[in-house]
Amino acid sequence: MSSVRKDEAASEGLFAFLSRRRFLKASLVAGGALLGLGGGGLLALRGRAPSVDGLHVLDDHEYRTLRSLVEVMFPTSELIPVDATAMDLPRAFDGFLAKEPEHNVTDLRKALVLIEFGPLVFDRRLTTFSRLDVSERSAHWDTWGVSDELVRRQVSIAMRKFFNLVFFDHEEVWPYIGYGGPSMLRRAGGER
Repeated sequence: MSSVRKDEAASEGLFAFLSRRRFLKASLVAGGALLGLGGGGLLALRGRAPSVDGLHVLDDHEYRTLRSLVEVMFPTSELIPVDATAMDLPRAFDGFLAKEPEHNVTDLRKALVLIEFGPLVFDRRLTTFSRLDVSERSAHWDTWGVSDELVRRQVSIAMRKFFNLVFFDHEEVWPYIGYGGPSMLRRAGGER
């Protein structure tokens, strides 16, 4: 494998699609809006996030964004009456990132900025994702998967892939999706 090919493979990751150019383009709109708010306006718009202990990579605000995202991606329903927020999926994401190269962590941080400031950047609303009520947040997030903007669709797909993987990996979800557990364990006569 050539050294160029190795460099390309090394730079690929869950959020590798979020190049500097794409992030800059999406951020320009936010930058213009935030310029009018002033330096403290961004902090005021984002608000304070509750302190979270034991995180390896994520900060309190990033954790809050992911928690808000999980809440709308996996609402407790009659079909799957499991509380996804109690699973602490953002902490699983933090653990995943702790083992990732720095460029992947940087890409994730860019994606989280876009999600958190998505209502401002894409909907021209003077609020952030985490500050929307659940129904508004859900409606906003639903637009990401069908957006004309490639970067929004890519962020949506990456987040859905990861969180679907960790959500449906929890045993308490299995009975609702018809999964009997790992086949090797069933074959060996293990309990599940």
